Amino acid sequence: MYADFMAHPDLLLAIAAGATPEERVICFVEYYLTAFQEGRKGALAKKPYNPIIGETFHCSWEVPQDRVKPKRTAPHSPTGHERPMAGDSCESYKLRFVAEQVSHHPPISCFYCECKEKRLCVTTHVWTKSKFMGMSVGVSMIGEGVLRLLEHGEEYVFTLPSAYARSILTVPWVELGGKVSVACAKTGYTATVTFHTKPFYGGKVHRVTAEVKHGASNTIVCKAHGEWNGTLEFTYSNGETRVIDTTTLPVYPKRIRPLEKQGPTESRNLWREVTRHLRLGDIDAATEQKRCLEEKQRAEERKREKLRTPWQPKYFVQEVTATGDGWVYFNPLWKAH
Repeated sequence: MYADFMAHPDLLLAIAAGATPEERVICFVEYYLTAFQEGRKGALAKKPYNPIIGETFHCSWEVPQDRVKPKRTAPHSPTGHERPMAGDSCESYKLRFVAEQVSHHPPISCFYCECKEKRLCVTTHVWTKSKFMGMSVGVSMIGEGVLRLLEHGEEYVFTLPSAYARSILTVPWVELGGKVSVACAKTGYTATVTFHTKPFYGGKVHRVTAEVKHGASNTIVCKAHGEWNGTLEFTYSNGETRVIDTTTLPVYPKRIRPLEKQGPTESRNLWREVTRHLRLGDIDAATEQKRCLEEKQRAEERKREKLRTPWQPKYFVQEVTATGDGWVYFNPLWKAH
């Protein structure tokens, strides 16, 4: 699921191409706001496969270098109906992505993405905490992410909104809600993004507003409003405006190894029988396969408890961060360079 939030890697890479700290933080907010449409695509709520501890997912993207430009200065780009691919006439940047379920109680997921050519990387850890609220289920996304631009020595710390499954007894649908933050300590730029839940009577769904400030002067350098799964309008400090339709942004396909080359804990291989039965429409068989996987996980957990052997993640290690306990990739770009 988290890899789907990287469906527009050209916008992520464009952050590093910003000429000034102001342009880079605005590029980050533009990328952040446009990431949720593809990551949460679909009006109906869907029950995901429950992640298994130790489950991993690997993929990559290739982005033609001529597609990587800050949004404010970029020429017209192809619509989302086209599938951008790396062409022979242009060299490409490569982004590598790895995710891992590092804990089952509490459920904590981590992911890491890097582009060595642009000296950019993102690491994020998320602890999901669910709460029943009558006809809804709320899921708090506890944790944080850090985008590092090594070329500029900048770190952008960001948080994530909560998700709500509404009308769970009829036709369920998902909305996002809550206030999140983006901050770069080096430059002093911050952003506040508010995902507005639908009022009980009337009102629009999926509304979002954002404001980018420079801390030292308290100057607002950008404002945004719209729908996170629709049209977003940005107003900049020079009076210019720009409209981004998230539904027409080019979606870059994930590059994933064939199933026969994947390890036993990689998501698509791990859940392959569940997926096969779902595609055949055999819900009972899919449920049984899912039950077998989860029972195996519980048996392995009981064995570890008996031996007093803690679970050791493969790709992430726990570290104390400025905001508390966090998880980082075992060989991140900022340590390798």
